[in-house]
Amino acid sequence: MSNGAQIPHINGPPTGKWTTGLYDCCEEPGNSCLTYCCPRLTFGRNVEIIDQGRTPASHARLIFCALNCFGLGSIYSHRFRTGLRTLYNLPEEPCEDFCVHFCCPLCAFCQEYRELKNRGLDPSKGWKAYENAGKMHSNQVPPQIAMGMIR
Repeated sequence: MSNGAQIPHINGPPTGKWTTGLYDCCEEPGNSCLTYCCPRLTFGRNVEIIDQGRTPASHARLIFCALNCFGLGSIYSHRFRTGLRTLYNLPEEPCEDFCVHFCCPLCAFCQEYRELKNRGLDPSKGWKAYENAGKMHSNQVPPQIAMGMIR
């Protein structure tokens, strides 16, 4: 997507701009409370959607927890933020993805959750809900996901 082309969306937010800010956690208080109490749960749900079901939420949670025991969780988690940004051509803000996940992981998980939800993909439902229900329409996911081009 380096040529400036944008992913077409029907009835969805435009690409190239985050729908919420990093510190807008109060926009979705239920998810914010859940993330505060159990960040790995929100992270796993986000990963399953961003990675199109290739990484189950349970595996993402386990890997994140294992690495986080040594303070290395952000080394694993930031790459999914990068994947989300790539899907929707989002800017790397307020700083690099690794720094966001290292300094503010809870805010990052919440923002990524809201971003997916605002674009029609509810992470709490899991990837199979979209795959099995046949809800993979062009107005819900970018064409790259629907055609399996993003990995």
